[in-house]
Parts: sequence; structure tokens; C-alpha cells
Amino acid sequence: APSSLSVKVASTKPGTILSVQSQTISSDFQHAGQRYLMTYRSRGVNGEPIVTSGFILLPKGQAPKQGWPILAWAHGTTGVADKCAPSKTALNLHVEDMINKLLAAGYVVVAPDYEGLGEPSSNEAHPFLNLQSAAFSITDAVVAARNYLGNQAAKQWVTVGHSQGGHAALGAAQYASRAQLDYKGTIAIAPASNLAAILTVGEQRAAQLTNVEDKINTLAMLDTYTALITAGLRNKNPSLSYQQVFKSPTDGIAALADTECSDVLGATLGEVMVEYAAENEWRIDGYPRRQPNFLSLPDVSQFLSKDSQPLQVKVNQPVIIYQGGADAVVPKDATDLLLSGPAAKQSNIQYRVDMTWNHSTVYENNMDEIVKDVQSLMPIQ
Repeated sequence: APSSLSVKVASTKPGTILSVQSQTISSDFQHAGQRYLMTYRSRGVNGEPIVTSGFILLPKGQAPKQGWPILAWAHGTTGVADKCAPSKTALNLHVEDMINKLLAAGYVVVAPDYEGLGEPSSNEAHPFLNLQSAAFSITDAVVAARNYLGNQAAKQWVTVGHSQGGHAALGAAQYASRAQLDYKGTIAIAPASNLAAILTVGEQRAAQLTNVEDKINTLAMLDTYTALITAGLRNKNPSLSYQQVFKSPTDGIAALADTECSDVLGATLGEVMVEYAAENEWRIDGYPRRQPNFLSLPDVSQFLSKDSQPLQVKVNQPVIIYQGGADAVVPKDATDLLLSGPAAKQSNIQYRVDMTWNHSTVYENNMDEIVKDVQSLMPIQ
């Protein structure tokens, strides 16, 4: 493939390549031979043609005769602001390790930013945890990458993702036929699902905590996700306001979701709670957080019950799910509930659980196993 491409086309067909730029490979990706930043056509939550971005990493050396199989990497939560796109920022060291292992094993890695992240105009909100949106970003990125790479890439592809990325990977399983390629399966690690249950159970667990610092960390995390959900919903429902979801002055902090990434948003929410606790005998009872009825708001209720929920239909290719019993971000209860549904029971799902894994170690401790899973689903020809 050429090192640079810029195509001015009127086509709005999903998977159409719009631009490709060759990028310098950082020393962290020692198994990468080439890196490209691409923009491509997809479909947004409102059904409209959109521009989406992502990056492609090729293994070193020559592609095999049939081409390198494609590994679609679905990223975890970064935020909804445009600057939070993984293609624009340094990746988590564990993500780099995972991608390096996949490159070394002989897979092309395609990493979409998702709708609204990294796109050139910077005017589209990222619909956080909207299943169809994430799935379309993934399938269309795979098509775009293969359109660009030609016979360097095979038709076979799988998806791997952690947390928000696990949720997106399950979405890709549901919409895989959209790519019209040879989809082989999905590996979802601590995938978000049953968001209302996660928020409710999280509140219950926070209430039982006696250490105020632990309590604040838990509540700030829950409020961060609620703020990101609200920000994402405003893409499709612009009349929804932060004031409908959060009490004052927390609504103003939550609105930082529009411009700041999730780490800054969470830290700010936590800092203000700490200030409140310091002025109230290290208690946060009465701190003005979320509106009591926000889960029943029509836009929120529709999103939580339908638009965000994976595995609502049977998927036709294998799914492997990793879940930790010590996960406080995506509780095992939520994933158990996900797998109890009729569509999940009809699907070919392997469920790998260890009660000692938390939200990080479920991924960090299993990288070599995940590569083996990819090799099992999609052997190099």
C-alpha cells in the first residue's frame, strides 16, 4: 500500500476510505512494521453518514500469501470529547503490550476511535456505550482497512476489547455481517452491560463502605460514567440537559464531559467531594450528586434498557468473555445477568471467571491467553 492517500470522494458508503496518513511508529510498538492514521465513512446514531477515524498497525515483514488476518481492537473508556480519541493520545501501557503481542503473532491491528472521537470536524459527540454506534465504527473500520491494504490483509477478522471495548466488541458480534467479510468471533473482557444494574449496585456497594476515601472514589467513578452517558445521549437527544441528571453544582462539573477526558472528569468530581467531606466532618451525606429520578427519564431509560444493551439477539460466531469476581467497575453480577438472557443462551459463549480478578487484572493477567484465543478463533494461514 502507498504511504499516503487522500481521496476526495462524494461516496457516503460505509467503509469508504477518505484519507490515510503514514505515521511514525513509537518505540513502544517494537513488533509494528507500519502505522497509518485513517478516516473513513460510517453511519451515526441518527443514521446519517459520518466521518470516523482510527489507526492501523501492520506486523513487520512480508504478509503471508493469504494476507494478515485482521484484529479489530475496541478501546476502553477514554471520554466523549474529541481529544480523547486513542489515535490522538498515548495508549495505556497494557494496551500497547496487548497490541504488540498481537502484532508479533501476525495480525493486522485495526483500532477505531468510535463515532465522534478523532473525526476532523470535531463537532460530533461520541455516543458513549451506544451499542450500534460502536459496532458500526468497528465493522466499517475493518472494511476501510481492508479496502486500503488490499491483498496484504485477509478476509478473516475478530474483535477484542476491554470494558467499554468489551461492550463494543459484543456489538461488533451482533452486527458483524455488515462487513461482508469472514468474521470469526469476539473476545470481550469485562464488557459493560446492564448499565442500570451497574449504577444501582454501585450505589449499594458505596453505601456499605466505611472508608470515606474509598466511598468517594466509588461515587466519583459512578458519576463519571453517568456524565459520559449524559454527554453521549445529547448527540441524539440535544434537549437532554445535565441539570435533569445531576443536582447543582455537580451538573456544572459533569458538563466537563463535553470537553475533558474521563480521567480529568473523574478526578474533578472526586476532588469536589473531598472538599465537601473536609468541611463536613469527613462525611459526604447530603452531597448534591444525581437527581433521584434520573434513571426514569425517557431518554435515559430507553438508552439503558435498549440502545446500550448487548446480546439482545443471538450471535452466530463464538464469543469468549473474561470476567473478574473482584471487579468493582463491571461487577460480575452484571455479566452473569447478561449471560442469563435468552439470546445469550442460544449463542456460543465461553465464560471465563476468576473471583480474584479485578477490572484491570482480568485483562493484564490474561494477555497471553487472549492471544491464544485469537489464534484459536483465527489461525494464521
